Amino acid sequence: MILIVDDRPENILPLKRILEMHGFETDSAESGEEALRKILSNTYSVIIMDVQMPGMDGFEVAEAILGYSKAKDTPIIFLSAVNKEKRFITKGYTSGGIDYLTKPVDTDILLLKIRTFKKLYDQQQELKMIQSSLRKEIEIRKQTEQELEERNNELQFVLESLPQIAFTIGIDGKVEYANAHWFQYSDDISTFPEVHPDDHHICDTFLGQLEVIHEFSSDLRLRDKRTQTYRHFLLKAIPVLQQGATIRWVATFTDIDQQKIANEQLEQQVNLRTRELMGKNEELETSNHELQQFAWVVSHDLKEPLRKIQTFSHLVKDKFLKDNHEAISYLDRSIGASARMSSLISDLLDYSRLSVQSKFQFTDVNELIADILSDFNETILEKDVVITIDPIPPIETIPSQIRQVFQNLISNALKFSKADLRPVIKVYAELIDSKDINGRIADSGEFCRIVIEDNGIGFDESFLDRIFVIFQRLNNLKNYEGTGIGLAIAKKIIDKHNGLISAQSRENEGSRFIVVLPVSQSDIPSN
Repeated sequence: MILIVDDRPENILPLKRILEMHGFETDSAESGEEALRKILSNTYSVIIMDVQMPGMDGFEVAEAILGYSKAKDTPIIFLSAVNKEKRFITKGYTSGGIDYLTKPVDTDILLLKIRTFKKLYDQQQELKMIQSSLRKEIEIRKQTEQELEERNNELQFVLESLPQIAFTIGIDGKVEYANAHWFQYSDDISTFPEVHPDDHHICDTFLGQLEVIHEFSSDLRLRDKRTQTYRHFLLKAIPVLQQGATIRWVATFTDIDQQKIANEQLEQQVNLRTRELMGKNEELETSNHELQQFAWVVSHDLKEPLRKIQTFSHLVKDKFLKDNHEAISYLDRSIGASARMSSLISDLLDYSRLSVQSKFQFTDVNELIADILSDFNETILEKDVVITIDPIPPIETIPSQIRQVFQNLISNALKFSKADLRPVIKVYAELIDSKDINGRIADSGEFCRIVIEDNGIGFDESFLDRIFVIFQRLNNLKNYEGTGIGLAIAKKIIDKHNGLISAQSRENEGSRFIVVLPVSQSDIPSN
C-alpha cells in the first residue's frame, strides 16, 4: 500500500487516481500528525510526502518515521512545488527521504520511481523474512546440537554406570565409544573383543546388518584377557534412528556365563528326570495292564460265588420255604443284597476301564440313543414314558464310552420318576460358541450342548457337587436302587472327552442334565 501525505485534498485526489489506475493500493493523510498515526497501525511500501505542510512539515515527519522500527526502512519520496533550492533537496535526503521531486512532476517518471521503490521495498522485506528464518534455523540448530551433546554426555554417563560391556558403533562398523568394561576384553576401542571361533558367524551377521533398523540379539562367547578363557555373553543392540535411517547402534554385552552353565546343568537334570519319568510311565502302563487283568479276574471270581448264592437261594425259597414267610423275607433280602453286590462289581469294573486309551471317531449320537432306548423298552412301556428326541449333530467321541454316559443319564431319568405322574423325558442339542454350560448358541459353534430333561423327583441343587462323586447317593436305597457310581462314570468319561457335565434341578420339579462336548477333538487340547 502507498501512503500519500499532503495538506491539500486537490493534490491527493489526482495522484491517488493515477496510482490506482496502474494497480496500486493507496491510502492518504492530510497532515503530518495523521500520517504518523496511520504509519503506526498500517504497513506501507512507499510514502509520497509533501514538504510544505502546516504543523509538522514533511522533513519533520520523515525524521519521526526514522524512529519507528516498523517503518524506518519504508522509501519516502518528497514532492515540493516551492522548496526547489539545493539546501531543501539536501535536507530531504538527510531527513530520511529516498528521492526528492519538484512540481510539476512527470507522471510517467513518478510511476517508474514508485514501481522501482516498491519492488525494492518488497525485496527488502522478503530478504528480512529470509534472514529472520535463517536466524531461527541457526538458533534451532544450535539448540539441537546442544541437546544432542547433552544427550551424548548423558548416554556416556549411563553406559559407564552399566555393569555390562557397553558401546556405540557407527554404520561403518567403527566403534565410537566404549565403557571401561570393554577394555577387559579388548586392548583399545578400535579392536573388537576376541570372539570364539565357533561364534564368528554371529559377529559377522551383526556387523553386516548395521544399516537396518531392527534390533539384534544373540548369544556368543568372548575371550577374557585376564584369564584367557571364553565366557558366554548376550549381545543386544538397538539402532539409533534419524529421519527414519539408522545412524549408529547402542549395544551391550551382558555376562550370562553363570546362567548358561546353570541352564546346561538344569537341562541335564531335566533330561535325566524325563528318562526316569518315561521309565515310570512304562512301569505304570504295565501296572495298569496288570490291574485291568486283575480286575477282570476278580470280577469273574467274585461274580461266580454271587451267582451261586442267588441261584441256590432261589431254589431253597421255591422248594422248601413256600409256607415260611419269615424265611422267604430273609432270603429275599439276601438275594437283593447279592444282586446289588453284583451290580457294584460291574460298575467298579466299568469305572476301572476308563483309564484304557481309546480312539475318537465321529459318532451318530441319534442312532446311539435309539439303541439305548430299545434296551429300556420294557421299562418305558411299563411306566408309559413319553420320550422326545431332537436331532443331534455328529460328534467326535469314543462310542462305547459315550453310550455309557447317555445310558446312565436316561436310566436315572427312568429310575427317579414320580409314581403318580406320567414320566416325560426330553433330549435335545444345540451348537454353542464356547466350552461353557451357558455358552451362546452359534450355528458354526465348536461345541455341542446336549440336554436330558425329565419331570422326575429332582434333587436339591446344594448337593450338586456330590452327585458326580463315586459312591455318593442322594436317595434312599430302599426306594431307589443303585450303586452311586453311574454319574461318577459319566463325569470321568466327559472329562476324558474334554467336555463338561452339570445338572439343574429342584426337589419334586424334575432335573436337567447338561453335557457339553467338542464337536471335533482335533483342535481341542486335552485336559
